[in-house]
Amino acid sequence: MTTALAYEDDPYVLPVPTPDTPVVLPRWISPGNTHPNSHFRDPVWSLAPLIDNPGATLITIHWKNCPAPLQGEMKRVVWSLINGERRPTYLRSKGLSARGRVSASTMLQKYCEWFRLANWLHQRGITHLADCTADVWRAYASERRDEGISRVHAEMVIGYFTDLWVYDQLSTCPAGISRPPWETEGIDDLLPAADGTDSAENSTEPLDPQVMGPLLVWALRFVDDFADDILAAWTEQRRLVDVAVNNTATSASRAALKEYLLPLVDTGAPLPAVHVKGRLYLARDYVAAHTGATHTQIERLVKLHGLQDLVVQRPAPCPLDVPIAGKIDGRPWREYIIFGEATTLMQHLGTAAAIVIVYLTGMRPQEAQALRSGCCPDPEPADDSTLGRHLIRSRHFKNVLDEDGNHASAGEVREVPWVAITPVVRAIRVLERMVPEGELLLSAAHHDVHRFGGRQFQGAIRRTSLNRRIEAFVAWVNREAETQGLPDQAVPEDPHGAIGMSRFRRTLAWHVARRPGGLIALAIQYGHMRTVLDTRTTSGYASRSRRGLHSVLDVETALAAAETAVRLRDRAAAGEKISGPAARRALTAAGHAPRFEGRLVPKTFARKATKFLARDGIVLYDNPDAFLICAFKHDNALCEPAPGATAPRQYACTPGCGNTVRTDTHARQLRRRAEEIDQLAARAPGPVAKRLRANADRLRETADTHDATAQSIEALT
Repeated sequence: MTTALAYEDDPYVLPVPTPDTPVVLPRWISPGNTHPNSHFRDPVWSLAPLIDNPGATLITIHWKNCPAPLQGEMKRVVWSLINGERRPTYLRSKGLSARGRVSASTMLQKYCEWFRLANWLHQRGITHLADCTADVWRAYASERRDEGISRVHAEMVIGYFTDLWVYDQLSTCPAGISRPPWETEGIDDLLPAADGTDSAENSTEPLDPQVMGPLLVWALRFVDDFADDILAAWTEQRRLVDVAVNNTATSASRAALKEYLLPLVDTGAPLPAVHVKGRLYLARDYVAAHTGATHTQIERLVKLHGLQDLVVQRPAPCPLDVPIAGKIDGRPWREYIIFGEATTLMQHLGTAAAIVIVYLTGMRPQEAQALRSGCCPDPEPADDSTLGRHLIRSRHFKNVLDEDGNHASAGEVREVPWVAITPVVRAIRVLERMVPEGELLLSAAHHDVHRFGGRQFQGAIRRTSLNRRIEAFVAWVNREAETQGLPDQAVPEDPHGAIGMSRFRRTLAWHVARRPGGLIALAIQYGHMRTVLDTRTTSGYASRSRRGLHSVLDVETALAAAETAVRLRDRAAAGEKISGPAARRALTAAGHAPRFEGRLVPKTFARKATKFLARDGIVLYDNPDAFLICAFKHDNALCEPAPGATAPRQYACTPGCGNTVRTDTHARQLRRRAEEIDQLAARAPGPVAKRLRANADRLRETADTHDATAQSIEALT
C-alpha cells in the first residue's frame, strides 16, 4: 500500500501501458499535429505526433528489429522514453544542457542503441533486462568502444545506456535494469584514448567557388528567365491531362483518333512520343487531348497497328502550345517545351528557387522548409515614397525550448526577420505561384509533380530529397550547358563531395564576413546576435571548433588581410605617400605579406590562417568605410576589442587610434566623400545641412592632415 501511494504521489512515474494505450499520450501532442497515433500493441510505432517541424523526417519504430524475448520489457522502457520526463534531481547532475524531454530525433538515437544492446544480449542467451549486471554493462560498453567509434561518440552512447536505466525507473512496473557501474566509477576507462582528433568540429565544407558560381547563375536563370515559360507549360500540360482523363468514348472520337494517327503510320512519319522512366511510349494523354479519344480507344489502336514498336523506331516530340520568352545570352532557351518535359522542368524550378533562397539568406535548411506563402510581403511605402526592405518572417528551430525548458518541435517565429534581397524575393514569388495561398513554399504534396493522384505527402520536401533534387538539377544544367554551347557554365564536381542543402549557409558566411561590418551582418541575418557582443570568443555560428564563428572564417580573413598588405605595398611602390602613427609598422608588414593569385586553399590552411592573424601589430585590415587601413595592435586599439581578439571592431573605428594608416588614395576618397555630403547638404533642411557640412569639413581636415604628414616609402624605411 505504501508503494502504491508513493507511485500515485510521484508525478514522474508512468502507469503500465495496455495494448490499446496510444504510443504518444495526448498531452505531448500539439493541437495542430494531425499525424495518426499508433497503439502499444502495434508492430510499428510512429513518432510523427511528436514532430511539428514541417521539414523533419517522420520517425517510426519497427519492433521486428528487437529480439522477441526482450520486446515486452523494451517496449515499456521505450514507451517511457516517449512519454516520460527525467527527474530534475537527475538532470542537475548532468549539467545545464540536460533536458527532461528530448526531441524525436534524439529518441531515435537512443532506442537504436538500446535495440543494438538487446540483440547483443539475445546472442548471449540473456532474455531479461534485469540480467544486465555490472559485468555485462562493462563488457558491452568495452566492446562498443572497440568498434572504432570516436571518444565523443562513445561518451554519447554510454549516456544512452544510462538513460535505459533512468527511463526504466519511470514505470510502475520497471524491468529492473541495474544501474550502470560507470555512474559511480566514472566512464574514462570505457572511452577510447584521447588522441587530439576529437574536437567536436563541424566538418561541413563551404562549396567551392567554381561550383557555387555557375550553380547560382543557372538557379537565377530559372527563377528570373525561365519561370514564366515553365509555369505556363506546366499549366498547359495539366490542362491536356485533365481533358484526356475526362474524354468520353464516341464514334466521333474514334474517327478523330484514326484520322490523327493512321496517316502518320501509313506515311512513315514520326509518332508523338514521351519518355516514361527512360523508355519511349506513345503520348497517350497528348493524343487523347487533341482527338477527344479515350485511353481505351487509343490502347486498342496501339495493339491493332503495333504502334509501340513504331514509336520506338520513329519518335516525335509533342510541343506544348506555349510561347517561349526566356533567353540565354540573348537567344531563346527553347524553341518549345514538349509534353512531359514540363514535369521535369517544374521540379528543377522548385529546386532552383530553393537554392537561391537558402544561399542568399543564410537560412538553415529546416528554416527554408518552414517558409509559407505570404512570408515575405511587399513593404509599405515610407513617408518619402521610398520602399523599405523585404523581410521574411518565419520559424526557426535550433535550440528553441518550450516553457518547461524542453525541445519545442514546432520552433518559434524568429524574432529578427531575414532580410530578402531582390533575387530572393523573386524566388519566393515563383514558389508562391507553385503552391496554394498559405501553404509551405516547399510543400511535398505540391512539388511532387511526377505524381498524379495516389499518396498525399505531408509537410515540406525532406532534406534528403532536396539534396537528390540538387544533384539532378546539376546533371540537367551540365547537359543543357553542353547543348547550348556553354561549356564554361557547367557545374564542376565539388572537391569535398555532394552538394547538400547544409553547405550553402556556410558558403555564404565565408564571403560575407570579410567585408567591414560583415560579422554584424552575419549576426543579424543568421540569428546569432551574441556574436556582436564579442567578435571572437562568444560567437557561435557554424564553427569548425568550439572557438566560434571566426574559426571557420579565419582563412578568408587572412586572405583579405594579405590582399590589403599587397595593395599597400603596390601603392607605396607606385609613389603614393603614407601617413598615420602605424605607417612604418604597416610598411614592414606589407613587405613580408604573401601574395595570393586567386588560388584555392585547402581546409588544412585554417590553422595557418589562425597563426597568421595572431601576429599582433603586423596584420593589416582594410576599412573602406573609415577610409583607412588598421595595422591592428591590441594594446593601441581604441575600438575596445575583446580580450584576446586578433581583429579590430571595424564598425567602432575611432579617430586618433594608434593603429591608423592612410595613403594618398584614402585622402582622395575622403575629399570625394566630402563633396558628396556637400551635395546632400545643399538639398537638406537648415539644421541637417549644418551637421552634414560639419561632417564634410572633418573629412577634408583628415585629408589635409594626411597631405601635411605623409611620407614616401624611402623616408619611412
